[in-house]
Amino acid sequence: MKRIIISLALAFLISGCGYTTRSQITEKYKTIYIRQFQNNIDITAESSAARKLKTNYPAIETDITQAVIDRFIWDGDIRPSREEDADLILKGIVTEFRRDSLRYVRTTEEVEEYRITLVVNLSLIDKKENKMLWQENNLVGDTSYFTQGLMAEPEQQAIQKAVEDIARRIVERVVEDW
Repeated sequence: MKRIIISLALAFLISGCGYTTRSQITEKYKTIYIRQFQNNIDITAESSAARKLKTNYPAIETDITQAVIDRFIWDGDIRPSREEDADLILKGIVTEFRRDSLRYVRTTEEVEEYRITLVVNLSLIDKKENKMLWQENNLVGDTSYFTQGLMAEPEQQAIQKAVEDIARRIVERVVEDW
């Protein structure tokens, strides 16, 4: 009886459960053109009580575009290409850049930790069939950083981490056909 249970358990472990993170989309699509992201951050819009300060970061759309291209190169499932050679076209719009206070120093009430949040709207187009495959609004990438103490880092470095996070999420959204 013990042998049967061990044999069944071993067979189950060897066979796996069928879960994979392998890209399903790359069977049909090999190349992608990433359009320059647009910056539609409206710093003049009325803000809510939760977000008192609307902010923007100069050329954040360019940083995101380049990070997405770099991430596709790193990922390797779909190659970035020129628009005329691409199977897919990715369009993106940056809709928000936020820097929210997370933690304060008790004695001075200075901000000790911030969160940088980037929000984008995306659409993926099959260029050959000229049809939209999907559209997703409010995809978020973020990071947090300390301004003081041993874990302090410059804001520019934190912004770069948030850009890399949103690029990773964008590439995952494209290649992982869930």
